Amino acid sequence: MKHLIDIKDLSTDEIDDLIVLAKDIIKNPENYSTKCNGKKLATLFFEPSTRTRLSFEAAMLELGGHVLGFSSADSSSTSKGESVADTIRVVGYYADIIAMRHPKEGAPLVASLKSTVPIINAGDGGHNHPTQTLTDMLTISIEKGKLDNLTIGLCGDLKFGRTVHSLITAMVQRKNIKFVLISPKELVIPEYLKKEVLDKNNIEYIETRSLEEHINELDILYMTRVQKERFFNEADYLRLKDYYILDEEKLKKARKDLCIMHPLPRVNEISTEVDDDPRACYFKQALYGKYIRMALILQMLEIR
Repeated sequence: MKHLIDIKDLSTDEIDDLIVLAKDIIKNPENYSTKCNGKKLATLFFEPSTRTRLSFEAAMLELGGHVLGFSSADSSSTSKGESVADTIRVVGYYADIIAMRHPKEGAPLVASLKSTVPIINAGDGGHNHPTQTLTDMLTISIEKGKLDNLTIGLCGDLKFGRTVHSLITAMVQRKNIKFVLISPKELVIPEYLKKEVLDKNNIEYIETRSLEEHINELDILYMTRVQKERFFNEADYLRLKDYYILDEEKLKKARKDLCIMHPLPRVNEISTEVDDDPRACYFKQALYGKYIRMALILQMLEIR
């Protein structure tokens, strides 16, 4: 596992191994507290992030390693005109592994072609976010006890939502998965995903505008934020940003064992009154992200 750029870089067995390892880290953290002694993780975040960057840093620190890096392009030599390739070449001399987020799709792939150390894609534009997908799959595995035989509702920004794109790509490899794709017509999933991922794998799915109509069918409800930073027209963003708001009234129709997920940050799409509902899993999801990234760092550094 030299680099992780796309969730498709991992086989189903490799994902399952990571989930097993993450669960063991949760159960026996003391066994892993010195595994990365002397190792350094560089977090190169050319785009703002809270959870992803801090969870990577917390993961490495809890493994006994060290962290260096930057949290925005403005605080790097990119602001002076340095290319991503040059930045990666240099940072590879200082760190053993790199987690990189960039607003341009494909930038982590370019970086991986120049890097002498493993690169983890921590999000590239509206394209991929493989470690969020691993987080999501660990969450589903723990909260539902399985990764097969599930009806998954994806709600909100399905056009630009890289977390949605990666999760669909990963979950089509599982048995008896059905998707309910809930979005305004302006934010439906890209056509290539329907053709090359859903249709190609004979996955059952429906597209709908109504959350209320289908919420009672769902095992998982994955809410997403309408992302202001992906819009060129602010008027379109303002018109769509509150299209879906999950509240306790809507949840009256949902199953008692529904698992509500969200990659965060949340804006208005989940009412704060839902936070105390036992079906709300999104804050636990953020915690699980630390553990799956600990497992990933160990696997990519080939530390046993």
